[in-house]
Amino acid sequence: MKLEYKIALLTGLLLVAGWIPVHAEAESRDEVASGPRPLEVDDHSRIRAVGDPQMSPDGRWIAYAVTTLDLEEDESTTRIWMVPSAGGEARPLTGEKVSSSRPRWSPDGKYLAFLSARDEGKTQVWTLFREGGEGLQLTDTAQGVSSFEWAPDSKRMVLVLKDPKPEEIEAHEQGDDYEEKTAPPWVVTRQQFKQDYVGYLDSRRNHLYVFDLETKETTQITSGDYDDAEPAWSPDGTRIAFTSNRTAEPDTNYNTDIWVVSTDNTDKGAELLRITENPGPDASPSWSPDGALLAHNSIVETKARTLYATNHLAVSSSQGGSTEVLTRDLDRMIYRPRFSPSENAIYFLLEDRGEQNLARVPAEGGAVERLIQGRNVVARFDFGPEEAMAVLITQPHLPEEVFVFQNGTIEQRTHTNTELLAEIELGAVEKIRFQSQDGTEIESFVIKPPGFQEGERHPAILRIHGGPQSQYDFGFAFEQQLFAANGYVVVMPNPRGSTGYGQDFCLAIWQDWGGPDYEDVMAAVDAVIERGWVDPDRLAVGGWSYGGMMTNHVITKTDRFKAAATGASATLYVVNYGHDHYQRWWEYELGFPWEPEARELYERMSPFNDVDKVVTPTLILGGEKDWNVPIINSEQLYIALKRLGVPTEMVVYPGQFHGIDTPSYTKDLYERYLAWFDKYAKGDDS
Repeated sequence: MKLEYKIALLTGLLLVAGWIPVHAEAESRDEVASGPRPLEVDDHSRIRAVGDPQMSPDGRWIAYAVTTLDLEEDESTTRIWMVPSAGGEARPLTGEKVSSSRPRWSPDGKYLAFLSARDEGKTQVWTLFREGGEGLQLTDTAQGVSSFEWAPDSKRMVLVLKDPKPEEIEAHEQGDDYEEKTAPPWVVTRQQFKQDYVGYLDSRRNHLYVFDLETKETTQITSGDYDDAEPAWSPDGTRIAFTSNRTAEPDTNYNTDIWVVSTDNTDKGAELLRITENPGPDASPSWSPDGALLAHNSIVETKARTLYATNHLAVSSSQGGSTEVLTRDLDRMIYRPRFSPSENAIYFLLEDRGEQNLARVPAEGGAVERLIQGRNVVARFDFGPEEAMAVLITQPHLPEEVFVFQNGTIEQRTHTNTELLAEIELGAVEKIRFQSQDGTEIESFVIKPPGFQEGERHPAILRIHGGPQSQYDFGFAFEQQLFAANGYVVVMPNPRGSTGYGQDFCLAIWQDWGGPDYEDVMAAVDAVIERGWVDPDRLAVGGWSYGGMMTNHVITKTDRFKAAATGASATLYVVNYGHDHYQRWWEYELGFPWEPEARELYERMSPFNDVDKVVTPTLILGGEKDWNVPIINSEQLYIALKRLGVPTEMVVYPGQFHGIDTPSYTKDLYERYLAWFDKYAKGDDS
């Protein structure tokens, strides 16, 4: 058993609690309530997505990415922007026509590097002088660069590159880009042989390379039949920590570990130092300022529980041999641990009951301090000098924006969507608590239609989240706000199986999908009916991915809903084994489907086996190329409902994977949702 510290969770004085930004006038509740119009489908393409804030080493600037949807071109484009940390006008650093992402400042502050694929070439690292100007291509690799990090000396980078095809190397040596005219057959040898958004997998893996900016030489420092990710430079620049599953059969388990490789090795990482020995996943390494320790995520549960296990914060010696779990008693998910550059503390994101806090804990263990909490979701953070931080925050009426957090004070710096939001009246967001059938306390977010008045009953949409290991939170939710703008009370429960409520709560649906989680989502519907907000005769239900799977369970168990929309869902679970990319998950939780006891689980849990009980008019949706939850599930459900005489319609989006990303298809999706719900739940036949 590894050493661990017991954590006394601070519940007293907190630096920021329930904070609402004073500079975001469009998000003020009074002003939003007086907005001139409701949210519309086309507003989705007008809202720009802000992400990845990075504070410059001198603390003067924050670089960040902004993604814009273009309905005319039917594509999205990401640009790099920069805003003064002290406040002021933001300005773009890259052009509108070519996407650029992952802005990263050089440690000496002279350059801003980013990823971009220009002139129809591979994705490479580009750089800008800090004050702007034309981007200059820095790397020139046969294969595209998927990620990179600056070395502390600003003279090197670590690149994450996939093993190139021989044809790519040959074309690159001739100064050309490799173009595949006729795709060769896929030769499958791996157990994990496919992946959504990628396709069939071959034996090429992602490895680490050190790139020298002066000589332009690239040196491979890891190799083997393993994927390497999340590289992090040691403070002295002599070592790189990274995440990799280097077990004998990495395709059969989820056991990633933290490893360290020397940056001057010439053997492609034949000799590595293994830092963690935990049989569960360890990831997201961060070095202490003195290079002695590595903070990281750690799942310390057994194999069977890994899929539902809590992600803890752990600290390991950078020489290997010892690991201490700092947050086991917290019983909440933590993400992205980072050592503070100037104090003996580790900062991280903490998921808790519909919030996502910025928190910290002393590196030697102790009390967890929540620095930003309340009706906020802190999505990212980055350190600047003197403990200043750039943070990315979203709230119920605020899409993600960049803020500066320092000395307990938080101030908004970007106002990317303020002008648009000032035009719009959004629905009030409330979090409610109630008991499920067995007495378990459940929480749900509820979005009410703009202008909602107590005593009025509205049609409702039960919107079930995916995962199932995720949570609804206080972040801005366009889709649900759109439903509310069209007169619906939107019910967004966090049933058992959700994260944010502890290990046992999440594990409660183990081998029992459609069991306690079904009872919980139905209790959420009863709770809003009992409060007088919802008309029990005008109910709709829907969800995507696991939310779609739960929708299928709902419509096979009850006739209370007048309309359903199930997206990217599974119905006859045994069909997915070997067809989707989750064979490890199926084997971990249910077993091999040819074994009688396991097969009974597959069949007992499959909503398809009760499809003859469905009476709810059901809209079925999915992506043509989805290998997360393949479209065969939607096809089977569709033909079954069609044969049973249940009103149904199937919509398959060409070329789309598990998510619907093409702007025109997203617009179509929202319009179809509303038309279906209005016709069958509202009874609007117009």
